[in-house]
Amino acid sequence: MRIDKEHTMSEAVYSVSGMTCGHCESAVTKEVTAIPGVTSVTAVAQTGLVTVASAAPLDDEAVRAAVDEAGYDLVGRA
Repeated sequence: MRIDKEHTMSEAVYSVSGMTCGHCESAVTKEVTAIPGVTSVTAVAQTGLVTVASAAPLDDEAVRAAVDEAGYDLVGRA
């Protein structure tokens, strides 16, 4: 049986304030990647957007806690 990854993945885009450089992107990426089920994270300081792919939809509060741990503020879903 073949599993279509497009239909088993979830993607969400969040707006994060306070990111200004590559170090910021790395810090947010590291913390959000640690959330169980997360398969990839792309943080872009220039736009303040963080795209998170996961095996299942994530709890926004888990993402908020990870972003907070990195030292930034989750504004909400973009």
